[in-house]
Parts: sequence; structure tokens; C-alpha cells
Amino acid sequence: MRELNQLLLGLDHKKNFNEHDFYVSKSNYYAFNIIDKWPKWEKKILNIFGEKLSGKTHLANIFKSKTNAIIIDAKDINDEIFKKLKMFENIVIDNFESNYDEKLIYSIFNLVDQDNKYMMINSIFPINETKFELPDLISRSKNCLSVKIDNPDDDLIFALILKNFSDRQIKVEKKIIEFIVNRIDRSYSKIYEFIYKVDELSLKKKKPINLKTIKEIL
Repeated sequence: MRELNQLLLGLDHKKNFNEHDFYVSKSNYYAFNIIDKWPKWEKKILNIFGEKLSGKTHLANIFKSKTNAIIIDAKDINDEIFKKLKMFENIVIDNFESNYDEKLIYSIFNLVDQDNKYMMINSIFPINETKFELPDLISRSKNCLSVKIDNPDDDLIFALILKNFSDRQIKVEKKIIEFIVNRIDRSYSKIYEFIYKVDELSLKKKKPINLKTIKEIL
């Protein structure tokens, strides 16, 4: 995955986190729908979990635009962050894992309660299954809304490939995209790795991508 992240960083394409650019399918419908329903949530804290590159950060930015939220990367959580969190109505913790200072995380949960904020936590695995050591944090993590983004279905794979090819001005016939959809791994990381390889080859060859080339890459 680290290698894939480095490859993707080499692609100079501006990320657009506009709500209208988020393609809703069966795989991510519940996650998108609950963001759309804010503030009519059953609980103040929402955990959206799913594979890396599955669209969690895009949803976080949609939530930010709707709610005057601040997005912080989990690795940036420290004692100094609380002054900044106080200034915003709501909070997003992106890229949450389990190897952080549990007392700080618990303090953020308390801040959400005390200031009547909403919080969205993005993670690969559900936080209610995380093996925290702090009993109070275990209890709080199990009392969150929890929504999974599933592996991409055919419609979403088609949309992701079509959008990314279009952004990169790679012209491919619809029947070739359908060929790809029927054969590519149902994994967001594999899809983006494939897109990178097609883009790289397209730039090198400077000619249209044909079925033979697609087969070689797959």
C-alpha cells in the first residue's frame, strides 16, 4: 500500500471533494445517506469504516462543507489540538488507527459531549472492535453510529474508472471499460493501482489504449 500511495502522489491531478462528484452506489449508499441526513443522527459520533481509498475522506469533506467541521488527521492529535477543536462546530478525525494516545482520544469524545458537537471518525476497521485499554474509551467507542463502506460493486467500479480516465484525458471505449469491470479485483487499492498503470503507459506511448494493452496491465 505504501508503494501505491507513492505512485498516486506522482499523479498531478487535483482532488475534487465536491458532493456532486461523489458517485453513490450500493457499496457506499448508507455512508453517504447518513452524511446527507445530518443533523438527524441517532448519536453524536459517527464511525465510517472501509478499505483505504474507498471514499471516506471525500465524505469527510462533504461533511465539513455542510457542518463547519474541522478535519484533522489522527496522527496530528496532541495536547495543542484542543484549542483549535474548540473553534469549530464539529470534528472529523481522518485515518484513525488504534496506536494513539487513548487519553487524548477520550478527551475529544468528552469535548464533543460538553460542547454539543458532532464528530465523524474515519477508519479502516470499526472503532467499536478496537482493543482499547482505557475502559471508558472502550465504552464510548461502542456507543457510536457505525457504517461500513463495502467493496466496490460493478456500477461503482465503472464510474471510478470512467471518471479517472476522463480526468486524465485517456480515451477508452465503453466496451473496454466493461471488460475491465468484469475482470479487475474488487478492491479500491487495486482499482487505483490499475488506473495509475494505464495513465503511466498512456503518457509513455502517447497513443490510445487498446484492449491488448488493458489485458497486459490486468
